[in-house]
Amino acid sequence: MLFFKLTFEALRFAWQALRSNLLRTVLSLLGVTIGIFSIIGVYTMVDSLESNIKTSLSSIGDKTIYVDKFPWQFGDGEYPWWKYFNRPRPKYSEYKYLKDNLENASAVTIMDWSATQVKYQSNSYNALVQGITYDFNLISDVPVIDGRYFSPTEIESGRNVVIIGAEIAETLFGEENPIGKQMKIKGENFVVIGMQEKKGKQLVDVGGNPDQKVYVPFVKHKRMFSSGNLYGMIQVQAFESDLKMEKLESEIKGKMRTIRGLRPLEEDNFALNRPDAAASFLTTIFGSIRAGGFVIGLFSLLIGGFGIANIMFVSVKERTNIIGIQKSLGAKNYFILFQFLFEAIFLCLIGGLFGLILVYFASFIDLGSLDIVLSSSNIIFGLTISSIIGIVAGLIPASQASKMDPVIAIRAK
Repeated sequence: MLFFKLTFEALRFAWQALRSNLLRTVLSLLGVTIGIFSIIGVYTMVDSLESNIKTSLSSIGDKTIYVDKFPWQFGDGEYPWWKYFNRPRPKYSEYKYLKDNLENASAVTIMDWSATQVKYQSNSYNALVQGITYDFNLISDVPVIDGRYFSPTEIESGRNVVIIGAEIAETLFGEENPIGKQMKIKGENFVVIGMQEKKGKQLVDVGGNPDQKVYVPFVKHKRMFSSGNLYGMIQVQAFESDLKMEKLESEIKGKMRTIRGLRPLEEDNFALNRPDAAASFLTTIFGSIRAGGFVIGLFSLLIGGFGIANIMFVSVKERTNIIGIQKSLGAKNYFILFQFLFEAIFLCLIGGLFGLILVYFASFIDLGSLDIVLSSSNIIFGLTISSIIGIVAGLIPASQASKMDPVIAIRAK
C-alpha cells in the first residue's frame, strides 16, 4: 500500500508541477524527447534495415554452403581476384558426385544465371534466366501459386519448360493465364508450367528478385547459354542438427579435394561460401551503427537530464515549507526521497514517450521497399533509458529534500 501511496503522491505533485510551470517543463523535457527520438530512431531504422537484408539473405537458402571458384570476402583488405580467376568452376559431374556421396547434406543443387530477353507474342521482358536442378526448391523457396514445379524427368532431360515470376507473367501475359502457354527464350519455345507468388521489391535482392526470374532446367540452360558446358555454382544444405555446419563443411572440402585430385599439401582450388558469414558481418556493422546512434543520442539525454535536475532543484526549493510540514507530521526520509524521485522519473518518462511517439509517426514515412517498424523491444528500451535518466537526474535533489531539518524547512521563505 505504501508503494502505491508514494506513487500516487508523486504523480499528483508532478502533475501540479506540469500545470503550474508548463513552458519551463516542456523546454526541460525537450532534451529527453530529442535524445530518445535519436536513439530509438536509429535503433528502429537499423533493425528494419537489418531485418530486410537478412530476409533477403534467407531467400538464397538457410543453413547452406555454396561451392564456387571465388570466395566471398567481407570487410577491409585487398581481394586477390587474380589468385582465383584461373580456378575451375564447379562442374555438373562434381555436383552429381556430391549429391550421391555427401552424408551430412539434406539437399544438393547446382545453378547458373544468364540475363536475356524473353517474349510472348509482341510482348517482351528483360529477365534473369536461372538454370536449376530438382532439389532447388528444397533449399530455396519456390512458391508456385499456379501450375506446378518441375518433375525429375524434365530436369534430367532438360526439357523446354519454365516457371516464371509474377512480374514477368504480368508483363508478358497481362490478364491471360500463362499456364500452358508458349513463350520464347533465345528463339526457342518454352511451355510455362508454373507461376510464382509475387514477392514484391526488396531493399536488397540477393540473387535477384524472383518476380523477375525465369527458372529452367539446368541442363537446358547450359545448352542455350554455355554451349553445353555444364558448370555452375553448387549449393548444399545442412541438416538442422548440424548447428554450425562444421560436419558438412568438412565433408564437402574432403570430397572436393578428392574429386579434383589435390595432394595433401596443395591449396584448395575452390571456395566454400556461407551466407551466415555475411549475416554475422552485417550484425557487426549494424551493431557499430547502433552504438554510434546511442552515443549521439546520449548527449541529448544528458542535456535533458540536466534540465530535469534543474526542475527538481527548483521544485525542492518551492516546496521546502511543505517538506517541513510533512516531516513534522511524521513523514520518513525515504517518503520524501521517493516522492521527488518518482516525480523526476515521471517527468523523464513523459519526455521519453513524446520521443517514442515521434519515432512511431516517422515510421509511416514512405521509404520505398524499406518497411520501418517500431518494435516492442525498442519501446521498452526507450522507456528504460528514460527511467534511468530520471533516477540519475532526481537522486541528488530528492536526497537533499529528504535530509532537510523540519524546523528549518518550515521557517524557509
